[in-house]
Amino acid sequence: MAISEAQFRSLAYLARIQIDGSQLERIRDNLSNIIGFVEQLEAADTEGVTPMAHPLDASQRLRADEVTESDRRERFQQDAPQVADGVYLVPRVLE
Repeated sequence: MAISEAQFRSLAYLARIQIDGSQLERIRDNLSNIIGFVEQLEAADTEGVTPMAHPLDASQRLRADEVTESDRRERFQQDAPQVADGVYLVPRVLE
């Protein structure tokens, strides 16, 4: 599927991408090739194919869900410029 220059410029505007005129044709052709490849993939018959998350039927070894680090909150807050009631105080960003 070929993308027209108007479609490409509209897409670039929506993505807030500024594209130099010398690169426009090359990038537009590359994008058209990518879309063409996706169209080829869509044409593949996937009827009866079970979706899977991983091609190997393997399970992940899980570690025990237990605390492995000590609580060092007070130690870290000693280095903070401002702390109140156990939370870090930071400058206001939004008015």
